[in-house]
Amino acid sequence: MIRINQNIEIDESEIKFDFIRSSGPGGQNVNKVATAAQLRFNVQSSTSLPENVRERLIKIAGKRLTVSGDLIITARRFRTQERNRKDALERLIKIIQDAAIDPPIRKKLKPSATAKRKRIEEKRRQSKKKQHRRFLPEIEES
Repeated sequence: MIRINQNIEIDESEIKFDFIRSSGPGGQNVNKVATAAQLRFNVQSSTSLPENVRERLIKIAGKRLTVSGDLIITARRFRTQERNRKDALERLIKIIQDAAIDPPIRKKLKPSATAKRKRIEEKRRQSKKKQHRRFLPEIEES
């Protein structure tokens, strides 16, 4: 079991790792050895996540979420499989922890009297500026 916080634990069987070839430094090692870790976690079919956390996780995941509901995290920062595997797992835990935090409730506020007055004054100033730009045709005298 992977502990996310005091309320959420994920079973290790829900997480799948694939190892792929990495890019970047490493010389010939990069071309021969699959060191980059690709973590797959199905958000939609996971029984470990509460519904509200699942919904926020889907929003947070963005492009990392596939059509089938898999969250894909690719870690290729390090030169060894084990370190990349740990890195991917840490990133998954961080994303789920972020999703587990309830967003603050926004309180609707009315604009203050000063703010209203400033807004109206700015509108008047802008209006006068535009009035001065108007073209006034010359009046012919007969």
